[in-house]
Amino acid sequence: MEIARVFNNNLVLALDEAGREVILTGRGLGFQARPGQAVDPAKVVRTFVPADGRDPDHLAQLLSGIPPEHIQLVSSALAEVGLDAVGRNPSLVIALADHVSFALRRVAIGMELEYPLLAEVQHLYGEEYGQARALLAAINAHAEHPLPDVEAVGLALHLVNAGFATGDLSYTYRMTGVIQQMVAVIEQSFGLDLDSGGVSVGRFITHLRYLFVRISQHRQLSGEHSNIGVAIRSAYPGAANCARRLADLMELRLGSALTDDEISYLALHIARVTTDEPPLDAPS
Repeated sequence: MEIARVFNNNLVLALDEAGREVILTGRGLGFQARPGQAVDPAKVVRTFVPADGRDPDHLAQLLSGIPPEHIQLVSSALAEVGLDAVGRNPSLVIALADHVSFALRRVAIGMELEYPLLAEVQHLYGEEYGQARALLAAINAHAEHPLPDVEAVGLALHLVNAGFATGDLSYTYRMTGVIQQMVAVIEQSFGLDLDSGGVSVGRFITHLRYLFVRISQHRQLSGEHSNIGVAIRSAYPGAANCARRLADLMELRLGSALTDDEISYLALHIARVTTDEPPLDAPS
């Protein structure tokens, strides 16, 4: 490979054998290097191939402040816990490496950080939280300063965020808040105390997460008042009314109006979660 641009001592933009622009990281990789020179493969720690039309310069700027050994630490940990597919997403690897690098610096100077979303992440994103705990254990097995267990929350949020079109973690935080509000509205509307760790609520949250993905990608379901939607609203009028309330909430919080079909399917999931749960005043 040939060096195209040097960003710093540890980061270069290069052209691979196929002429593609790739970002290379490695300790001393860019030291006294010049465009046109051959890359020393022995110094390459990680290769990033910009995807989906992403600007290589932008990715390089994000990477420039992360020590190469921290990037390698995260990459190796992802592979170790079986998250190889995640490791092929350059943006996510960069976000995770940046998070871990900053967390390691905090630990080294004795700075503690509390995550207020611990309970929410455990209940709303159980799968990602489990993956994050495994990832944290793999990182700590090789890190000079082990990270506290609470860092699994931050890692889990980055894993959740990988499913969205935006790379902005603030969308995931906003989504988490919206889910909590929606569950509260259902509980209030039907006089229920939903089990956030139950199967029914888990299915509902999964539906919401896919709905958020469709919203972020501007691909909502729309069948122009389909027959199925009409049937759902007719069969579950209470759930349909609640679904419209949730749709208004989502439009207010996310700035996107739901289509009639999305509201209908939301009503179907509300009906399912509410019929599986006993009311607050039900005998035990």
